[in-house]
This record gives sequence, C-alpha cells and structure tokens, in this order.
Amino acid sequence: MNNANASPVKVSDVVLRDGHQSLIATRMRTEDMLPICAKLDAIGFHSLEVWGGATFDACVRFLKEDPWERLKSLREALPNTPLQMLLRGQNLLGYRHYADDVVERFVARSADNGIDIFRVFDALNDLRNLETAMKAVKASGKHAQGTICYTVSPVHTLQMYVDQAKRLVDMGADSIAIKDMAGLLTPYATGELVEALVDAVEVPVHLHAHATSGLAALSQMKAVEAGCRHIDTCISAFAGGTSHPSTEAMVAAFQDTPYDTGLDLVALKEIGDYFREVRKKYAAFESEYTREDVSVQIWQVPGGMMSNLANQMKEQNALGRIRDVFDEIPKVRADLGYPPLVTPTSQIVGTQAAMNVLTGERYKSITNEVKRYLLGGYGQPPAEVDAEVRRKAIGSEPVDEGRPADQLKPEMKRLEQEIGELAESEEDVLTFAMFPDLGRDYLQGRREGTLVPEAIPAPESGEGGRPVSEGVPTEFVIDVHGESYEVQITGVGSGSGSKRRVYLTLDGMPEEVVFEAKDEFVQEGKGAGRAKASSPGHVTTSMPGNIVDVLVAEGDEVKEGQAVLITEAMKMETEVQARVSGTVKAVHVAKGDRVTPGEVLIEIE
Repeated sequence: MNNANASPVKVSDVVLRDGHQSLIATRMRTEDMLPICAKLDAIGFHSLEVWGGATFDACVRFLKEDPWERLKSLREALPNTPLQMLLRGQNLLGYRHYADDVVERFVARSADNGIDIFRVFDALNDLRNLETAMKAVKASGKHAQGTICYTVSPVHTLQMYVDQAKRLVDMGADSIAIKDMAGLLTPYATGELVEALVDAVEVPVHLHAHATSGLAALSQMKAVEAGCRHIDTCISAFAGGTSHPSTEAMVAAFQDTPYDTGLDLVALKEIGDYFREVRKKYAAFESEYTREDVSVQIWQVPGGMMSNLANQMKEQNALGRIRDVFDEIPKVRADLGYPPLVTPTSQIVGTQAAMNVLTGERYKSITNEVKRYLLGGYGQPPAEVDAEVRRKAIGSEPVDEGRPADQLKPEMKRLEQEIGELAESEEDVLTFAMFPDLGRDYLQGRREGTLVPEAIPAPESGEGGRPVSEGVPTEFVIDVHGESYEVQITGVGSGSGSKRRVYLTLDGMPEEVVFEAKDEFVQEGKGAGRAKASSPGHVTTSMPGNIVDVLVAEGDEVKEGQAVLITEAMKMETEVQARVSGTVKAVHVAKGDRVTPGEVLIEIE
C-alpha cells in the first residue's frame, strides 16, 4: 500500500435515499427517518444523500407525501450535515426531458429547500444533457458534482471515461463521481479507472458503487489506494446486496490507517440498530432479487431497478418469469446501442424486456419511451442501434441528432396555467411537471383531504400481500347448465376474515375474485363485464395496465396501425393500435380503467 499521499477518507451515507430505494422499492416514509436524524447529524458525514432518484416518484405515487416537505423536514432535522441529491440532468426526476426553464427552476427550488450537493448525471453519458442543470447548480451557489455512469460494453473504454471527466470539469464540475449503479466494477478495474481520473482532473473523485456482485467493498479499497478520498456507503441495516457497502464495515476497514475516517463506530452501530427495526416494518417490499448475486456481471441490472422491477413483475402476477426478463435485458440493451442501465434508460430497457417476455414475442409491443429514445429524444446512444428494431419502432421517421432540450419550448407558464389553483406554490407546479396525471391527482387529493397512503402489507406468509402461491397453475373445467368453462388458478392471496383473494384465468381471461367462506364468489375488478377478444377488429392489450388515454370515439374511421389507446404498464406508456381499418363500433374503456390481456377494449368493423 502506498501511503505517501494518504489522507482520511470522507464518507457519504445513502440510507435515506439509495439504501431503501435499492432494497425496499423506495418505500421508507419520512416518519421513519426523522427520529434518527439527530444521531445521523452528529456523526460527521461528508454528506447524507436524502433526495432525488426514485424518492420523488414514490412519495407522490405510493406514500402520498409531499416530497418537498420531506426535504424541508430533513433540512431542519440535519442542520450540520450537507444534504445531497441525485438529479438526472435534463430528465430531473421524471421520465422525459424537460425544457430549460423547468430545469432551472427545479434546481433553484431544490437548493432553496435544502440541497447542498447536486450529483448530476445523464443516463446515456450525453453531456449535452447536463449543461443546463450544471449551470443552474452553479448559479445557486451549490456544489455541482459531474457524474460518469459506469458500464461495460464494446464502446465504453477507459479513455472515453477520462475524456468525459475532463469535459465535466470544463463545464464547472466541483467534483467527479463514478456512478457504478449496477455493481459492475471489479477491484482492479476500479484502481485503474480511479488512477486515470485522479491524474486527469484536479477536482476530487468520488466513488458510488453498489454491492450487487459482492465486489464493491474491495473496489472501494482499491479506489482509496488509487487516490479516491470520497466513498458512498450505507448504514449496515440497509447495506449489502443491491445496496452499498456497509458504512460501519468501511469505517472499521480504514481504522488505524492513514485513511482513517475518524467516524465513531459505536455511534454508527446505534443508528444501524434503529434502522434494523425500521426495515422490519417494510418486510413485504423485500425481494430475493435484491440479494448479492455475481450474475449482475451478465445482466447489468442496477440495485434500484432490481427491487422495483421485481415489485412491478409481482403486480403483473408474473414474478415467476423475472429470470427470463433478466436474460432479455442485455439483449434489449444491445439492440438499443448499449445505454448504461440507470434511470430512465434502466426503466426503458427493463420494461421493454418485460414486455418482450410477457407478450411472447420480441418487440410485438413497443413502449412510447423506446420510440422516443430511438427518435433521439433522450440524446445520442453510445453505439449503433439495431436497424430492424428501429424500423419496427419508428419506421422511416427522422432521428434528431441535436441536444434534445433544444426542441422544447419554455414550459413553466403553460404548466402554471394547466394546474391552476391546485398549485399553492412553485414547488407544486414542479411536482405537476414531473408527473402530470399523478401530480394532479395528488394535489387534488391534498386539497380535498382525500389522500390515502399505500398500505404497508404484512409479509407474504399468509398474513398479507399479493399471491403467496405462484407457479404451475392448477387447471380444471367447470360445467354450468351445459356450458364448459376452463379455469386456471394462477395465485392465491392473503386471507382476511372470511375472505380469500384468488387470481385465475377463466377461458383465458385474467380474473381476480374474492372467495367467501360461505362458498360465494364476489367479483372484484379485473375483466368484469368485458368480452374476450375473438376477431381482428377487437382491440386488446398484451399487458395488464391502466388506460392513460382513449384516442378515438364511437363512429370514428380508423386505419390499420393507427393508435387508438394509450396504456400504462410498469410506469411506461404504450400505444395500442388498430389491427384493421374500419369504423369504431364501440369503446368499452375510459381513462383510468384497469385492463388485462384478452379483453375487448374497442370494437372496429
């Protein structure tokens, strides 16, 4: 070990953001964070990551919390520790690019509400998508951390990463972060990369590495030996697996060396004990797919994506096929030009892979986000895109080669007008900007006092949660008055009093019923009242989801291939197209309806 230039290592803890995002699908509530903040604040961390990533989405979508109020509460509870957030450049915290004026206002309000360090990245490492956010951070007088998303592919080379770091410094970066979101770094590759970056730039180099493969702690040791003095860790209660190396373990590793962090292990243990109890509360969101698994070197699925994808597949009642999806992910990634797998490209690639598996045909259904990506809406892919996939998705439409945000007109005034009096502050307008439908529903519910947070289910042991039985369906035939019905029991959910939830298909149609102990079946939701698609004029969907928009009305003339519906599944929108030309005879769905494969949603004759 070369101690000639050794100095203490500085630690940023991520338990309040990436730790629970990676392990319990971002479900930790603010009420479980605040009681421990005084002890966290006293440790002397370089920073605490508390915001950004998927926390904004989860607050509004599931927890019915105001993410801005969370930030303000944490700022008040952590007065002595710099607060850090993860910002997706021109994507901010949503799933599309926003106009420059929205980016500027979002950064300004985040800074005013308590963020000190902005870790700014772009999913494609297209640095043009960082320009506006980096300038806005500097204008706010805050720390701008330029970020390199680490991945492995035929086109991602050491020299490419060095060149990107130099460009980020030229853009005003106060530090450089290596973001190893999937846990792909190996110890010796880390040492080589850090040494090259430390030699190339004058600003500090930070390492953010997920523990998914089991190599992150070793990689951090090599990084420190190569000159890195800032590492991201997570309190042990939420460490390991697809999260990060344990804070306590790394502090112990550097004790009594020139790299000693100076942090108090006893005080850290008390914090770990607190979060161990908190984690039990969220046991239903745990997943076997967030454990340490070296096969991440094959799949390249990042920690937050792993837990969220498992949760989404469970909602599709298809968790048993998640390994097939993981096998499909690297194939889709190659087709799309090897984008690093980090939000939003991780969601784009992951959802498309899931659709390829669940529909039984690759690219039978293509999400709108994949189409936008292929049109240049997210920036320049690192490598060439598969020509056949491009043809299926966008045909011969021209691809925009410029900075995507240059095509966007200022949005703030329009957004303010659209949300109107529901917005009580500029922060509310920005919440609406991130998630228009979800944000509007949230703001409306807040005004009316009707917000209901997602219930925290009991663990899936028969006490709560979705199906506890999943695997090979039980099949049988029911004869009723001469009619035969083919039934497959695909899952059995939890019991509640005299009721038990059962998931099945009836003549190929997915259904969800509640079975009463008194031998009655009470229909609840899926497929109720809709016929089974049986002709080319019957428009149906290939994935369970929600109707986002109905694009046609009864009596409209439509062409084959024309989009008639937009559905949302796994947070991604997909156009449902007419298979024949003709006249719309009937529309059986409306915006907000839940739909499942095989149902007749629209009839065309």
